[in-house]
Amino acid sequence: MGQHQKKEKTAFVTITAMGWLLAILLLFFPDLQGPTQMIEQLFKPLGKMLEKN
Repeated sequence: MGQHQKKEKTAFVTITAMGWLLAILLLFFPDLQGPTQMIEQLFKPLGKMLEKN
């Protein structure tokens, strides 16, 4: 990466930090739910509400 690629560097650092955070969380909490399960829990009540109407 060149000196003037600030957006690319910011994106790289952000994605790397998120990866490290996820790795540390999974190390301490191995039974942590995956992203799909979290989204399902969020939208399940909404889906049930829409089915009733």
